[in-house]
Amino acid sequence: MMINGINHITFAVSDLEKSLNFYVNLLGLRLVGKWDKGAYLLAGNQWVALNVDNAVVLEKKSDYTHISFNVLSIDFKKMKCKLEGAGVKSFKENLSEGESFYFLDPDGHKLELHYNNIEDRLKWAIENNWSTFELY
Repeated sequence: MMINGINHITFAVSDLEKSLNFYVNLLGLRLVGKWDKGAYLLAGNQWVALNVDNAVVLEKKSDYTHISFNVLSIDFKKMKCKLEGAGVKSFKENLSEGESFYFLDPDGHKLELHYNNIEDRLKWAIENNWSTFELY
């Protein structure tokens, strides 16, 4: 037995309408179901759940944990400009291969826009001689 994928990602949110506006109208996820305390969205074929939770911590965490959304390379700059134009806050500068934009949602969840795949990342790691990197 083994894990064969990610079923869904759930974000605890403080304000459902504000989060729906962010994820649907700004990021372009597709709303597929909604109730008074939550909603189901699709990012491509990946299921994202929003659930209102009074225990949401609105403080920014200092670690690197984040969720990365894939975009087409031709859409990256346009999407980044759209987010910056909407006042979305960035939390990190990109230091790895490919273009990335690291940003926060309304509740401080760390997100990223990125457009490559694991093969590109592995190739980059090898070409940049990461001293401790091993390919399996």
